[in-house]
Amino acid sequence: MEKFRAARRFCGSIAAAALLCSAVPAPSGAASDTVMVGVLHSLTGTMAISEVTVKNATLLAIDQINASGGVLGKKIEPVIEDGASDPSMFAQKAQKLIQQDDVVTVFGGWTSASRKAMLPVFERFKGLLWYPVQFEGNECSPDIMYSGAQPNQQILPALDWAEQKGYKSIFLLGSDYVFPRTANLILKKHIEHDSGTVAGEEYVPLGGTDFSAVINKIKVAKPQIIFSTLNGDSNVSFFKQMAAAGLPSSKLPVMSFSIAEQEAKAIGPSLLEGSYAAWNYFQSIPGAENKKFVAAYQAKYPGSPVDDPMAHGYVDVYAWAAAVKKAGTFDIEKVRKAAATLAYSDVGMGETKFATNQSLVQTAYVGQLLPSGQFKILWQSKGPVQPVPYDPLSFPGKTCVL
Repeated sequence: MEKFRAARRFCGSIAAAALLCSAVPAPSGAASDTVMVGVLHSLTGTMAISEVTVKNATLLAIDQINASGGVLGKKIEPVIEDGASDPSMFAQKAQKLIQQDDVVTVFGGWTSASRKAMLPVFERFKGLLWYPVQFEGNECSPDIMYSGAQPNQQILPALDWAEQKGYKSIFLLGSDYVFPRTANLILKKHIEHDSGTVAGEEYVPLGGTDFSAVINKIKVAKPQIIFSTLNGDSNVSFFKQMAAAGLPSSKLPVMSFSIAEQEAKAIGPSLLEGSYAAWNYFQSIPGAENKKFVAAYQAKYPGSPVDDPMAHGYVDVYAWAAAVKKAGTFDIEKVRKAAATLAYSDVGMGETKFATNQSLVQTAYVGQLLPSGQFKILWQSKGPVQPVPYDPLSFPGKTCVL
C-alpha cells in the first residue's frame, strides 16, 4: 500500500509518466468490497461529553446503509480516530486518515478550533470533511460540507426571539477560542444595531472550571439574560456554580448554543431547568421520521438522548451516500458537486439540502429545558433558512463563491 501511495504521488506530479503510471497497481482496497471513511471526534478530553455521541450517530448511519446494501456495491468501513479535544491532534489525525488510510471522506470535528486546524490539511490533500456542528460562519471552503448552523440559522434567530420577549440587556459568556469570540462579535453588532445593551463579555479557557470571577461580574452587571457559547464540560461547573451563587436559570435565564439533550443529561436537568437553547433539531420534534431515528439510536445505545449535532452527524453520512450514488463514483470532486442542492430527509429536520455554498438549508428552533431533560419548543422559523456564511452586518461585502 505504501508503495502504491508513493507511486501515485510520483505519477500525479509528472504528466509525462502517464504510460509508466498506468502500470502502477491499484491499492488492494480499491478492488475490494469495502470503502473506507474517516470518523474523527474527541473521544477523550473536555469535548468528549459532546462528541462521543456524534461519533455514535455517525456509526449508526453507516450500519444502516451497510444493512441496506452499502454504497455502489461496497460496504462502508469506518476508520475511527480520537481528536482528544486538541486541535493539533485533529490536524494530525486528519492527515493520517487521508494519507495513510486512504479514506474517501471524513466525518467529524466539533469546536471551530478543531475545524480550523483541519482545514489546511483538507485543502492541501484535497480531502472532503463533513462538519456537523453549529459555528461562527466567516468561512467558506470547497473542502468542507457545513451541515451545522451558520450564525443566521442559530445565534441570530435566538437573539431576535430574546429581543421580542423583552430581553434587552445581554451578558455574553464563552469559551476562549474562535467560535465564541466570533459569534459574540456578530451578536454585539446586532445587539447594538437593535438598541440593546451588552451588559458584559467574558471568556474562560476551554475546559475551565473556575467561574467565581465571572459570576461576580454577572452579579454587578445585572443582565436580563446570558448568551452562553461555553463548550464542553465547562458547562457543568458554570451551572453548578451559578446555582450555588443563587442564580439558577429560573432566576437568571441562560440561552446556550452548545448545550443540548446530551449535555443536559450529563450536567443534570435540575441544574438547567428553565434555561434556553437554540438549535436546528430537538429530540422532541414531532413526526414519524424523527421517532424512527430516535428509536433506532436508542435501540443501539440504550438510555441515551438524541441531539442536534448527533442528528447532523447522522444526516451527513446519508447525504454523502446519496451524493456518491448521484455521482456514480467515490471521486471527491464529483461527490462534492453532487452533494450541493441534493435534497434528502432522514430525521425530524424535514426535507433539506445543501446550498451551493455547501452549507445546509435548515429550520431554526428555540427550546426551553424541561425537568425530563427534553426541550419544549417555544419558537421555530417559518420555514428552512438559507445559510449565510458571512453576516452582512459584521462582515459587509464578504460573500461565499465556490
